[in-house]
Amino acid sequence: MVAATARPSVRERAALILGRAAGTAARQLGRGGGTALPGLVAGVLAPRLLERLAQQAGQGVVTVTGTNGKTTTTHLIAAIFRAHGVQPLTNPSGSNLERGLVAAYVEDAEADGRIADAPSRVGVFEVDEAVLARLFSRLSPRVAVFLNLFRDQLDRYGEVDSVGEGWGGMLASAGPDCTLVLNADDPSIAQLAAGTRARVLMFGIDDPEARLAEAEHASDARFCRCGGRFAYEAIYMGHVGIWRCSSCGDRRPRAFVSARRVKLSPDGSRVEVDIDGAVVTLEIPMAGLYSVYNALAATAASYALGVPATTIARALAEAGPAFGRQERFEVEGRTVRVLLAKNPAGLNELLRALIAGSPEREPIHLLAMLNDGVQDGQDVSWIYDADIEVLAGRPMTVTCSGGRADDFALRWHLAGVDPAAVVPDTEAALDDALRRMPPGARLDVVATYTAMIDVREALARRAGVGAYWEKAER
Repeated sequence: MVAATARPSVRERAALILGRAAGTAARQLGRGGGTALPGLVAGVLAPRLLERLAQQAGQGVVTVTGTNGKTTTTHLIAAIFRAHGVQPLTNPSGSNLERGLVAAYVEDAEADGRIADAPSRVGVFEVDEAVLARLFSRLSPRVAVFLNLFRDQLDRYGEVDSVGEGWGGMLASAGPDCTLVLNADDPSIAQLAAGTRARVLMFGIDDPEARLAEAEHASDARFCRCGGRFAYEAIYMGHVGIWRCSSCGDRRPRAFVSARRVKLSPDGSRVEVDIDGAVVTLEIPMAGLYSVYNALAATAASYALGVPATTIARALAEAGPAFGRQERFEVEGRTVRVLLAKNPAGLNELLRALIAGSPEREPIHLLAMLNDGVQDGQDVSWIYDADIEVLAGRPMTVTCSGGRADDFALRWHLAGVDPAAVVPDTEAALDDALRRMPPGARLDVVATYTAMIDVREALARRAGVGAYWEKAER
């Protein structure tokens, strides 16, 4: 447990008040949900607010980082703690830079700058992989979750090796009071265990039936830290699987939290999970093998902080999706599911999730949206590394939309799937996609980040549900 902290200063309390006012103004002016601006304003006025936030979470802080799955894993960990009777302090909107974390403090703080019931609260924060190294010592997490490391937004992050090296240097100073929750199946993540004094819990999949028939094009970890090439007994996605170094002999470690008997369906998955010898069954109401990995990471992080396995299993079954990550809306007699795709590995997993357990002749209806904003990554060449060809030959309708709709349409065409229409405007594209499917069918929207925000807003309005900042739980 973290020691009690002193009362916030007058400057810090003023920063919180002004930050909250900025968020209210942003929402009233229709300039978004105010999920980052409050933290930006407050953080400029009181630069030590991030430390104040971490200190006030009496049960400590959990950080979640990685290329794919941060928002969902954070959402699942928060749901598990709620089921355990602990109210998390979290950033559910996915705003994961320093400003987003401080915004969570701004939202939860009382008038005197303190967080209600702070001694019993736990901080559960998604943190951007490129900024974690700068924030790690300031947050002093009790548990740090590392999900995976894939190529993503090269115009912003650079190659994955530079991100991994930053994490390795950061963890050299981590002590035994911190637990690292690492993906055993991703060699870039598993090898972070070397050179740290922190406690380590590994999670992974031990099911030969879940392996890919052949390797993907999106494989971003080819070489060991010794310079040798990785070899694989099984590949689950990208470069994630049962690996070993052909030179130094380093190999995939034993997973403390291990998934077996993985059964995937278009709507979810069922897995048996071994938690250090105790077996529980997890019903995960989200599709795709990547959702299994997110659930395993959430299980390991929660177990590390003393949550019983039975509570974890119950919470995961009831959690539902995070915003924009397999969220569902009912619109005009049709179900619409929103799927975020932002890099080759993530898109590959979404495409496999669409067909997992489905009859080959069952029609698929897609709205495929590609933007190139700063938050999406302005280099969209990554779409050519995704294996869209897995859908070729299946009965389907595809409407392409977004700022780079033409580029996406060309990629689908080259994959052997000719789009039915190219409609850049979000509202018009949604209308087009819905018209092309029968009542009672499901439309899957595969979208990059800013496109996802746009289409989710349109869907929420049509379905009569709240905006994402109104829906997010705290």
